[in-house]
Amino acid sequence: MTTADFDAPTTALDDISGDYTIDASHSRLGFTARHAMVTKVRGQFSEWSGTAHVDAANPAASKVELSIKTASIDTGSADRDGHLASADFFDAETNPEITFVSTEVSRSGDDWTITGDLTIKGVAKPVTIEFEHTGSARDPFGNLRIGFEGSTTINRKDWGLTWNAALETGGVLVSEKIKLDLDVSAIRNA
Repeated sequence: MTTADFDAPTTALDDISGDYTIDASHSRLGFTARHAMVTKVRGQFSEWSGTAHVDAANPAASKVELSIKTASIDTGSADRDGHLASADFFDAETNPEITFVSTEVSRSGDDWTITGDLTIKGVAKPVTIEFEHTGSARDPFGNLRIGFEGSTTINRKDWGLTWNAALETGGVLVSEKIKLDLDVSAIRNA
């Protein structure tokens, strides 16, 4: 993304340190997978919550926690969403939540690296996500907000999400590699 794509970010805080609640209604936990190895299918989770403790002076003291309602998966297709929530994939009935808890945070300028345990279907695996701090603002309601954008790629098989179908022409129906995209707006706690 270039600054020409959007208006320039704002800076209301010189020090973003503090405790925050992630504003899920102004954030996105998205993903992209290849379908039939010819196109990309995108989706997101619509029900989730999270908190963050940000320590700009000592990033290692920072912490992030997310809780995602598995059944809130939304790809724009009710049939596909139902299949993803089924036992073939997430088994949302048995595993109603996906969680992420940070274990390590570091910073280089506006770039932050967050490593944590992503737990899907009871399997916890470490994931590292590179984030860019995208600004801070005081909104019209008096809330101090900070923004971050990040992404990483994971292999869904690492969490036991192994369902697939072979294609006659070679390849498979659903890619093993899944790109995670996170656009986060967080409100500083009073």
